[in-house]
Amino acid sequence: MSAFRNLFAVGALCGAMAVSVGAHAGSFSFTGNFTQDDNVQLFNFTVGAASTVTLRTWSYAGGTNAAGAAIARGGFDPILALFDGSGVYIDQNDDGNCSFVAADIVTGNCWDTYFSAPLAAGSYTVAVMQYDNFANGPNLSDGFGRDGQGNFTPGYTGCSATQFCDVSGDVRDSHWAFDILGVEDAGQVDPGHDVPEPGSIALIGLGMLGLAARRRGK
Repeated sequence: MSAFRNLFAVGALCGAMAVSVGAHAGSFSFTGNFTQDDNVQLFNFTVGAASTVTLRTWSYAGGTNAAGAAIARGGFDPILALFDGSGVYIDQNDDGNCSFVAADIVTGNCWDTYFSAPLAAGSYTVAVMQYDNFANGPNLSDGFGRDGQGNFTPGYTGCSATQFCDVSGDVRDSHWAFDILGVEDAGQVDPGHDVPEPGSIALIGLGMLGLAARRRGK
């Protein structure tokens, strides 16, 4: 079942992303906000040896992330897209599984993402975006479906044109929270910049690099 689309308030600026580094080895936690519907936040991570990697968002229902920080509910419905070190598409995750992510206390929907899968040693890139800004594939360079569109839709019933709501009419905001678990290192790529070459993960706005990845079926 694909997650239902969300609507952001119109934003005039590029996505302004904040980040917080995970508190323990192998677990890296990131947080931030989007300012437009078509914003995409990229992360690079390295798997040192073949292992299970987990990627997990906390935007929609909130909860306690891997760094032990309490994340408020009410963020947007997130999507993850995973690419290998050459930018070739591997997988994309929309709806969460209620066995792995919590149901939102207002809507009852399990719309955070959870991806966990064995990955070979190497470099990877994962993109975080909001529904329904899916990756075009088969390469990261092919962009995303909502590129250049500041707003997805004019709004849902019960929401004004300046409100960001999900299909149930629940008012949402633009915050996201993302964990990368079980990798050699990981870091946030500065929004609006090209993805660094594999192996050169010089993270803008980040001093330390982290671990992780995840898998979730649509």
